[in-house]
Amino acid sequence: MDAADICINKRKSIMRVFVTGATGFVGTAIVQELINNGHQVLGLARSDASAQKLLAAGAEFHMGDLEDLNSLRSGAADSDAVIHAGFIHDFTRFEEVCKVDQKAIETIGQELAGTNRPFIVTSGTALVSPGKLATEDIISPFNPAWPRASEQAADAVAKLGVLTAAIRLSPSVHGLDDKHGFIPILVNIAREKGVSAYIGDGLNRWNAVHRLDAARLYRLALENTVPAARFHGTAEEAITIKTIAEAIGKQLNLPVVSITAEAATEHFGWFAHMAAIDCPASSKWTQEQLKWQPTHNTLLADIENGIYTK
Repeated sequence: MDAADICINKRKSIMRVFVTGATGFVGTAIVQELINNGHQVLGLARSDASAQKLLAAGAEFHMGDLEDLNSLRSGAADSDAVIHAGFIHDFTRFEEVCKVDQKAIETIGQELAGTNRPFIVTSGTALVSPGKLATEDIISPFNPAWPRASEQAADAVAKLGVLTAAIRLSPSVHGLDDKHGFIPILVNIAREKGVSAYIGDGLNRWNAVHRLDAARLYRLALENTVPAARFHGTAEEAITIKTIAEAIGKQLNLPVVSITAEAATEHFGWFAHMAAIDCPASSKWTQEQLKWQPTHNTLLADIENGIYTK
C-alpha cells in the first residue's frame, strides 16, 4: 500500500461521533481522546451506570446495545461519524457474538448509506498473516475457525457509499484497568495452575499496543479517513510468548515452564489457540500515513509495573 497513492479525506474540525463500546476498556479511552480534541461524543449505553459514566466523561449517552438494531440506527443517524468499538466478549458463544458484530456493522452501514460519513470498525491483527509479519495491505480471507467478519462487513458497507476504514488491534491492548484482555487471562491461568507456561520453545510472537495509543489512532483515522484502509494498532511488532510468560511468572513468583503442544489444551483450555499463535505485525504504514507515534508504556513495562498482578 503506497501512501502516495492514497486519497486522504480530511473531515471538518469538529464532529459528533457515535461510539459503540463507549464504556469499555478501549472505548472509554476513545471517548476521552475525542472529547479532549474538541469532538462531541454520543456513546452507546446499555445501563444507567454506563450512561452516568459517559456523562461524567463529558459525553452524551444513547441507550441501547449491539443487539438493539433500532438503537444503532438512531445513534448513527444522529451523528457525523461512527466508531464501532463494541464487541460482546463472551468466548463461550463466539460464533454467535461474531454474527451480532457483523449485523451491527451492516445496520449502521445501511443508516449511513450514501452519506460518505466516516465509519471506523474494529478488527484484529492476530489472524491477518499467521507466522509472517502482517502488514496493512494484506487482506485476510474469512476464517471459519475465527469467524469475526468485521472487515468483510465493512467492505460491503463501503459499496453503499460509506467512508469505511478498519482498525486492526493487537492481541494485547494493555494498560491500567485491563480486566478482561488476554494478559489477565494468562495471569489467571498461571495463578490457577501454579506455573506460568508457554508452548514448546515459546518463540511464537504476539504484537501489542497501549490502549491510550490505540485511542489516539482511532481519532487520527477518523479525522484523516483513508477509504477502505486497514490501520494497524500495533506499537510493538513482536514479543515472544516466552518473554510474556517469564514476566508474569516473575510478578507472581511462580515457576516458568514449557509445555508440549499436546498438553496445551489441558493447560490453557479454550485459550490454547491464542497461546500458540505466531502473529507479528507491523504498523509502519499506519504510522507514516496518520503521523501516529505510540508513546505509552510497552506491554512488558505494564506487566513489570504490577498492574496485572496487584
